[in-house]
Amino acid sequence: MSKTGATQGYYKRMQAAVEELLVLKGIVTREEIDREVEAMEARDYRRGAKMVARAWTDPAYKARMLANGSAAAAELGLSVGPLHLVVVENTEKIHNVIVCTLCSCYPRTLLGPPPPWYKSLEYRSRTVREPRKVLEEFGLKIRDDVQIRVHDSTADMRYMVLPMRPKGTEKMDEAGLAELVTRDSLIGTGLPHHP
Repeated sequence: MSKTGATQGYYKRMQAAVEELLVLKGIVTREEIDREVEAMEARDYRRGAKMVARAWTDPAYKARMLANGSAAAAELGLSVGPLHLVVVENTEKIHNVIVCTLCSCYPRTLLGPPPPWYKSLEYRSRTVREPRKVLEEFGLKIRDDVQIRVHDSTADMRYMVLPMRPKGTEKMDEAGLAELVTRDSLIGTGLPHHP
């Protein structure tokens, strides 16, 4: 067994032991644990995509989202918990990318679990030092005249990118637009799909 497999096995056993103890002490029921796990597994980037699609079609919502991402999420019935969500907008002159240099802080409630590369030491350290090169390695070539801004998440603050709306989508509805948004476009390491 690999070292990673042994570590994962240890944490799975610890998780099972903690769950059993919580149930035995009457703190939570097995059903409550199962519901919470199911809710966590249902979270993915489509929640963030829903916010982006609304912002692309509703300028007033977009303004509110850029002013207070947490409140804008709540407007759509999406909770980010006690965290402060900051939404940063990509423009023709600015491209934003998100990282957490200390660990892997990530808006999980809106984007689901972070991809393995997001948690890697290489991504966390290199994105701050050489963001343009890292983005190129993701297949994203940013023009030289576009400024790249790197945003470092913290324990109580998370970032999400509002990508630019793809050209040719003027007649699309929110549901169709949300389908164009990718997880990587919400982190800044990719762009939305084109119709």
